[in-house]
Amino acid sequence: MNEIINNAEQKVLEYFKQVDKIKEYNQEKVLSAFQKYKIGLEHFGTVSGYGHDDMGREALDNVFADVFKSEEAVVRNHFVSGTHAIACALFGNLRYGEKLVSVAGTPYDTMEEVIGTRGNVRASLIGHGIKYEEVPLFKDKNGEESADLNAIDKSIDKSVNMVTIQRSRGYSLRKSIDIETTKKIIDIVKSKNPDCICFVDNCYCEFVEEKEPIEIGADIAAGSLIKNPGGGIVEAGGYITGKAEYVEQAAMRLTAPGIGREGGAMLNQLRLIFQGLFMAPSIVAEAVKGSILASQVFEDIGFVSTPKPYEKRTDLIQTVKFGAPEPLMAFCKALQYYSPVESYLTPVPDEVPGYDDKLIMAGGSFIEGSTIELSADGPMRPPYAVYMQGGLNYAHVKIALNGILKELGL
Repeated sequence: MNEIINNAEQKVLEYFKQVDKIKEYNQEKVLSAFQKYKIGLEHFGTVSGYGHDDMGREALDNVFADVFKSEEAVVRNHFVSGTHAIACALFGNLRYGEKLVSVAGTPYDTMEEVIGTRGNVRASLIGHGIKYEEVPLFKDKNGEESADLNAIDKSIDKSVNMVTIQRSRGYSLRKSIDIETTKKIIDIVKSKNPDCICFVDNCYCEFVEEKEPIEIGADIAAGSLIKNPGGGIVEAGGYITGKAEYVEQAAMRLTAPGIGREGGAMLNQLRLIFQGLFMAPSIVAEAVKGSILASQVFEDIGFVSTPKPYEKRTDLIQTVKFGAPEPLMAFCKALQYYSPVESYLTPVPDEVPGYDDKLIMAGGSFIEGSTIELSADGPMRPPYAVYMQGGLNYAHVKIALNGILKELGL
């Protein structure tokens, strides 16, 4: 193993203790939910057709709701992505003439088309008569951006029906929003307009901290099952969790009015989703440790990496700024080679549906697009930053980092 990695690992071992503490807390929380709802082999069976009276599906919703401390949840393999789950939550709970405000700057690229600031406007929220505004980010003296609490306070009034809080940074360099800051944002919004729905995009953040958004005042949250809560084995899907009325409105957008959460055959996926949730706290901890190591490695060799090794983690994403396209492509080439699936491929920048810039994406994952598995991607635009996430086990991340350093000539 490269000496740079060995030295970096010694520096970060102390930070791993907190990661393990959070893992154990979340593992016990998940286990308690399984015990509470008496999950048994009978819950892994499947039904066909309309999917009526599916006891496994009902139990799965109850377990997720308990883990996320919410009134209800809808957990389905029918969600094609996290973006789809988020879109259902927004479309389901907003009506013509109402206003949505993104309180953490511009959302992730795929959300721009959902909202209508780019792409097919007629199909978007704006095309359906929803008003939309963004609260700009705050930039400190070092140029680092974060959610602007003062600006949020000035932007929220009785005319705002829903705010969306994207916790993870997406393809930006702003700070990800930890659970403490999320609570501050929600408290500000509710103080200005108690009726405003606080929605949280929880992608990449589940089980990284001890608390989840509903526990600290959010009304509704959503995420993807091929990220954190799927534990690396769930084949497809997403979840929405929160207050019953908002979850049901979102579910009726996924299915149809009158059906909501009561329909949808799970197509023999229940066992995988239950098992993935049970595995998730430990898998997430492995990925977080890998991100901390990567941060230290790239700081040590002179690149700007965020978050820093010592900073509190709230998501899986590790960002490294390269400043030029060549090292970004070299990083992705090496990570692909050190993947268990399709290691023989070479990633190249290309168009991807839902994104404005060409992307380079790497990660030979067992499940297509699974970002709880080790992967990396980045838009081909300045500052040519790579966004690394996931890792089903820490050892794989170390091996991949060793290969990346070789590709960079180190």
